[in-house]
This record gives sequence, structure tokens and C-alpha cells, in this order.
Amino acid sequence: MRKLTLPAGNPIGRFMRDRRANAAVEFAFVVPLMLTLFFGTVEFSSGVAAMRKVTLVARTMSDLVSQSSSVTATDLTNFRTTGDAIMNPFPLAELATRVSEIYVDPATLSGKVIWSKGAGMPDRAAGSSITVPTALQVGGTYLIYSEVSYKYVPAVGYIMAKTGISLSDQTFTRPRVSLCVLYNTTVCGT
Repeated sequence: MRKLTLPAGNPIGRFMRDRRANAAVEFAFVVPLMLTLFFGTVEFSSGVAAMRKVTLVARTMSDLVSQSSSVTATDLTNFRTTGDAIMNPFPLAELATRVSEIYVDPATLSGKVIWSKGAGMPDRAAGSSITVPTALQVGGTYLIYSEVSYKYVPAVGYIMAKTGISLSDQTFTRPRVSLCVLYNTTVCGT
């Protein structure tokens, strides 16, 4: 079979045989894809790091409160400052926290708020109900309930989410040094 060729003088034939710009054309196709993958990987790993820090803030705040027999508003502000330090280097403007003490009613095994203090979140009303995980439903006991929410805004917003991604976590711990943790005028008991 004869090889199909175009006449040498034909400009289309010269263009088809010319291989000098192949690398530049391949580069133009590959670079946008590679940059998207690179920035997507960076943003995804940064989002995972932010979520991990949100979890650490929730656990730390609950843990610090549970190590006390009583706390004051100043103590809770200091615990929040510790949470702020954990979130570094992420912006703190979107961080909201709340710590509450829950009493588990022995009759119904439901949680009832004894006291609550929020920073960026409203306080829970005393006496309001909280769903307690089944494994922690031990009647007549107290739990420290910590909630954290954070709005993560990616640096390259047009690739991921322009308005940010809401991250949140919550944790329960039992008081360690006393039956309950006192705050302001609260007393242990139902």
C-alpha cells in the first residue's frame, strides 16, 4: 500500500509533518489539569486539618471543664482561649463553642441542661433536653457536653466552595474530680 501523503508545497501537509511544537501543545493541555489537582489536594488536606482541629477543640474544652470541681466565667473564657490556640493558624472569626453540664435523669435516661455557656453560640436554657448517647445513659450522673462549630473557607474558593464548609463536632465527658462541675449558683442534684 502506498503511504498517503500530501504534496510538499501544501501548507496543510507541512503543518501535519511539523513536530516542533508538540511539547508546547501538550503542556497547554496538561498544566490546567495539574494545577487543579495540586490546589484541590492542598485545599482538601487543609480542610481535613481544620476538621481535626475542631475535634481537638471540642475534646479539650470538655476535658478541661471535667477536670474541675467548679468553674467560673473567667475559667470558661480561658478554656476558650486554649481552643483558639489549637485552631491556629486558621482564622478564629468563624469559631463558635459552647460547654454545658447535663444531668441524666434516672427515670427517663434523658439529659437535662444544668448550666450552659457559649462563645459565638447561644447558651442552652437550663432544664432543656439533650439527647444523650445510649452508652452514656447512666441515671443520676452528670456529663460535660462540648459543642464546636467552624466555617472553613478554602483559600481557592472558586474551586471548592465559595461560601465555606461548615465543620462541627461535639463530645461528652464525665466529671473527674467531683460528682458534678459547679458553675455560678448551680448545685449538684436534680
